Amino acid sequence: MSWPTARLGDVSHFIRGINFKPDDVVPLGEAGSIACFRTKNVQFDLDLTDVWAVPVEFVKKQDKVVKEGDLILSTANSWNLVGKTAWVPKLDWEATFGGFVSLLRANERAIHPRYLYHWITTDIAQANLRKCARRTTNISNLNLPQALDLKIPLPPLEEQKRIAGILDQADALRRLRSRALDKLNTLGQAIFHEMFGDVAKNSMGWVENEHLENVADIASGITKGRKTGDTPLRSVPYMAVSNVQDQRLKMDVVKEIEATEAEIDRYMLKDGDLLLTEGGDPDKLGRGCLWSAEIPECIHQNHVFRVRITDERIIPIFLQWLVGSPRGKRYFLSVAKQTTGIASINKTQLKMLPILLPPLERQKKFEMRISALASSSQSQIAAVSKENALFAALQHRAFRGEL
Repeated sequence: MSWPTARLGDVSHFIRGINFKPDDVVPLGEAGSIACFRTKNVQFDLDLTDVWAVPVEFVKKQDKVVKEGDLILSTANSWNLVGKTAWVPKLDWEATFGGFVSLLRANERAIHPRYLYHWITTDIAQANLRKCARRTTNISNLNLPQALDLKIPLPPLEEQKRIAGILDQADALRRLRSRALDKLNTLGQAIFHEMFGDVAKNSMGWVENEHLENVADIASGITKGRKTGDTPLRSVPYMAVSNVQDQRLKMDVVKEIEATEAEIDRYMLKDGDLLLTEGGDPDKLGRGCLWSAEIPECIHQNHVFRVRITDERIIPIFLQWLVGSPRGKRYFLSVAKQTTGIASINKTQLKMLPILLPPLERQKKFEMRISALASSSQSQIAAVSKENALFAALQHRAFRGEL
């Protein structure tokens, strides 16, 4: 079935966020304040666990107060996250939104909000939104007028509601699976806290007179676009920032790079290496995971640090969780260089990360418990991946008029 199309700007409009400085942030719930969403809150669902607040006088117009059915888009972020969208549910309190996000508000006489949400979260729409982004050195900005020119299939309102209802039901099923996976991840954090206490305060009094450079070798990776002269090159897979997630590798897209044999030898990853990203959103500093020889021959790019343990007093899995703990994140935030919406650390700062050294036996017991948990997580991850693929296929059929 072929439906007419409309410009996104004919059925909805963008509203830009408010501008404020970090010093303007006040405690959530303070008298005379209003909650304020930012890029961190734009996740799979709208994340309500860490919401800032600002004085209410920053909201000059009523249209900058969010309402149920609005879509919040990340409009100033790293390129791969520009256009990321969250649905605004019914809230028990008033909220506005900051300058790095924008609202997309539907004209409900022309388009059903849930239909618009499901369309804009398709892979195709997200890719087209990123094409509307202007890149700078550290951040990309969504060109809103250009985005409003995107074409959206527009069947009659009743058909839109029917399609949205089908997609809502399918979406609810895959979200149940994702929530189960989230609970497993939370269980890992609980095990770590149970066995090692509040590591930010070192509440159990573990040895803490060492820095990361004392127990591990730290190296940056290969730089794209470098000069190699006439030296023969061959193609080899490499881990980029997008592959290194918090506590896991994202291996759906693994790129390759031309490198010399000397470079391949120098940057080759080994089983047990810890991979850490050097920057990104401030809340993601210290994001990392272990390399377990997922690919026989693989190197890493220069924006990914490789940490290789050289001291028998510490094991890789404990180091991974320690670095990703509040202790690691607090340290990284204290030393990071921060620009507009982006934070980064350098090799020298990473070397000076203060670590803890609990007894090796306790670390190994933690490894056993996490390994058992990881087995359950892997099956859940596979199921989530399959259901996401099925849902994406259903979305594509829906907007081709095949449901």
